[in-house]
Amino acid sequence: MPGVVPRGRGRRAMNEINMVPFIDVMLVLLIIFMVTAPLITTGVVDLPSVGAARQADARVVEVIVARDGALALRLRGADGSEAQPVALRQLAARVRELQRGAADMPVVISADRRVEYDAVMGAMRVLQRAGVQRVGLSVAQGR
Repeated sequence: MPGVVPRGRGRRAMNEINMVPFIDVMLVLLIIFMVTAPLITTGVVDLPSVGAARQADARVVEVIVARDGALALRLRGADGSEAQPVALRQLAARVRELQRGAADMPVVISADRRVEYDAVMGAMRVLQRAGVQRVGLSVAQGR
């Protein structure tokens, strides 16, 4: 029966919440979290560095994404190859044509620093769906 306080003529139920058990439970939880927090290991992400990369391949198909999102292709490592504009829907076919059956020839996406990320990922998505095996991103060294 809830606590009853005798007052005057009749008996009334006490409407107050007993906070002591609630405070006890909160203090126990606080102590448990304080003890276990230092034991939790944080995840470590080991990012690759540019200097640790192996020597670049001599012939690379380069996909250039301009600031406005326009795409161009060139075969880096070949003498006198200039970037030729290409549409996104034709990108996979043109890359296969430049690879000429050498499926292990890497494809590098070089993008302007201020280009939208979605344009770069769109080009990468098209190449991966077409089954191009070695797709990477170009980085500027020494910055």
